[in-house]
Order: sequence, then structure tokens, then C-alpha cells
Amino acid sequence: MKIPDKKECFIIINDNKMMDHIIKHSMMVRSVASLLCSNLIKTFPELNIKLAKSAGLLHDITKTQSFTTGEKHSETGARLLAELGFPETGDIVRQHVFLDNYNTNPPVTEAEIINYSDKRVLHDSVVPLNERLDYIYKKYVTNKEFIKHFDSMEKNTYILEIKIFSYLDFRPNDLQKMI
Repeated sequence: MKIPDKKECFIIINDNKMMDHIIKHSMMVRSVASLLCSNLIKTFPELNIKLAKSAGLLHDITKTQSFTTGEKHSETGARLLAELGFPETGDIVRQHVFLDNYNTNPPVTEAEIINYSDKRVLHDSVVPLNERLDYIYKKYVTNKEFIKHFDSMEKNTYILEIKIFSYLDFRPNDLQKMI
């Protein structure tokens, strides 16, 4: 498996002209994912921290262009990364908005960690889950397709939070202090 290192991630970011505020958001998502992985790896040694960190940095790689094109940035980001030779990172990027499966059984996966980490970072700050979900609703629930999926995503994200934190010795509200 080929995973872009931090330097390669920033080359990809620069090549795709990501807006500064999206870069800052992505850097914070990477930090949250790194913290979660480094604590979850005790229980799930198969977790690939490097994969999670690269996916955290690149999860919004095509978001800047999506403002103009209206494309689904999770899908175009996944395609871009696959074309660049990073299909595993791209698959996690594809799932950062909606996971393929919301599974309550172990293990905790890199895709779940990135999906959850993104739902905890508003702009470049770690916030409570309800605050971020309220923001997502107000900002993005503007078309019928997303409205249909939002309630399910919200419910599943709270379940995902319970799953992740059942394996940690700190609580969701502790994240803000730990980053």
C-alpha cells in the first residue's frame, strides 16, 4: 500500500489550490485522527496511523473546486487520489461524509476515525459533536438529497462516537482540551 507522507500531502494540497481555511481545517482533522489512532492502537494494533493522518490532511482535497463545480468533493477527492496512486487513502476520503457501513462491532477503522474527526472540527477548532452537526445542517442541508441523508448521518455519527470512545480512557468532551 502506497500512502502519501506529510510532504507529499502538501504537494497535492498546493497542486489543487486548496483554500487556506480548508487547509487549516484539514490539519486539525489530521490532529484529531492522530490522537484517536494513537490511543486506539492499543486495542486495534492493525490501525494504520500513517493512512489515517494522510486521509485527514487530504479529506477535503477537491472541496475548493467543488464550490465552483458543485461536484461531490468526497467522490472527486477519492478519484484524484486513486489516479495519483493512493487508492486506500482515496477510499477513506470518499467515506469522510458518509461511511459505506455504520458498524457497531469492532474494530474501529481508519475510515470511521476520519469520518468522526471531520465531524468534530468546525473550521480549525475542535467542537462538541452537536455544534458541528448543527453547522453542517445549516450550511449544507440545502437540497432534498442531502436532507434525506442528514438525519441518518446524524444518528449514525452519535452511534459512531459511542463506539470509538468505548475503547478509550477519555470522553468525547476531552478532545478539545487534548488537541
